[in-house]
Amino acid sequence: MKIDFVDLKRQYLSIKEGIDAAIMDVLNKTSYIMGENVLKFQEEFSGFCGAKYAIGVNSGSAALQLSLIAAGIKPGDEVITTPFTFIATAEAISNVGAKPVFVDIDKTYNIDAAKIEDAITEKTKAILPVHLYGQCADMDTILEIAKKHKLKVIEDACQAHGAEYKGRKAGSIGDVGCFSFYPSKNLGAYGDGGMVITNNEEIANKVAMLRDHGRSLGEKYKHSKIGFNERLDAIQAAVLRVKLGHLNEWNEKRIKNAALYTQFLKGTGSITPLEASYAKHIYHLYVIRIKGRDKLQEYLKNNGISAVIHYPIPLHLQPAYCFLRYKKGDFPVAEEYSSDIISLPMFPELKKEEIEFIAGKIKEFSKK
Repeated sequence: MKIDFVDLKRQYLSIKEGIDAAIMDVLNKTSYIMGENVLKFQEEFSGFCGAKYAIGVNSGSAALQLSLIAAGIKPGDEVITTPFTFIATAEAISNVGAKPVFVDIDKTYNIDAAKIEDAITEKTKAILPVHLYGQCADMDTILEIAKKHKLKVIEDACQAHGAEYKGRKAGSIGDVGCFSFYPSKNLGAYGDGGMVITNNEEIANKVAMLRDHGRSLGEKYKHSKIGFNERLDAIQAAVLRVKLGHLNEWNEKRIKNAALYTQFLKGTGSITPLEASYAKHIYHLYVIRIKGRDKLQEYLKNNGISAVIHYPIPLHLQPAYCFLRYKKGDFPVAEEYSSDIISLPMFPELKKEEIEFIAGKIKEFSKK
């Protein structure tokens, strides 16, 4: 049996008719930049998330960077975030001239909200929690701290499309929410794409201007700000509109697949994901912890199973961030988890017998 980490072909075949028609409609209308599909997808996605405004951009990285600028983050400011995430989170902070300040994680793999306040200085201007693997961080605690210290809260929800915190959708809880539509995401485009959501009209207008060379809609040659070219493509918006209609169903299938994994992995010595009481985990990734992780990954590969590590090097130990002068041991939980995590195949179309096969191979490995 051969099992890919993500099988996008299965998903495409299940919605082929709708996808092909949506793409052909864009081609026939030859409206490739902004236009109807982008506007409608913004409306539909903001409605899905329960936010007033949504602004389509060309990647999750752009969503983070433009949100930071629109929220008033400037060179020399500090933004508190997690070292246990993809580099794009910290990269966006660095790219606006601010300094990422890291705080260790808890057992959910998200930032440990109880440790945030100790990292605040007079230069701190925002907290950027990441809803990692599809589960929200402890937002009540984060919002309470932010209110006390007058900080902005920018949610990195790039792995959390449809995840919930106490019934509220990820991205709609802080000042701004940022999403990526990278193809393997729960809601993935057929290329790069991203979205910013907010209930703040001023921030929404700033992001909308910044993504399009600093101009407002309809003002083709009037540029009120120095901006960027970071618009969402019309074809990607058309694809995402089709897929958004299936997202709730796909997320429920992920949740069921996660439950099967947890059931079948009993007795393997692995630590399966912890679901927080406040969260609806939508399992962008199904991540376990197990000793001998690297050997397990090779064993699975030799048995036709593709497994991935998200993420093997915490950001404070990345060569790109050596200038921050963090050292090994500064964030022990992130460091420990990065040494033994492994992400197993996870996508809505994954079959029960495939999950059972994967778990069986992990049991074989653990007995050795």
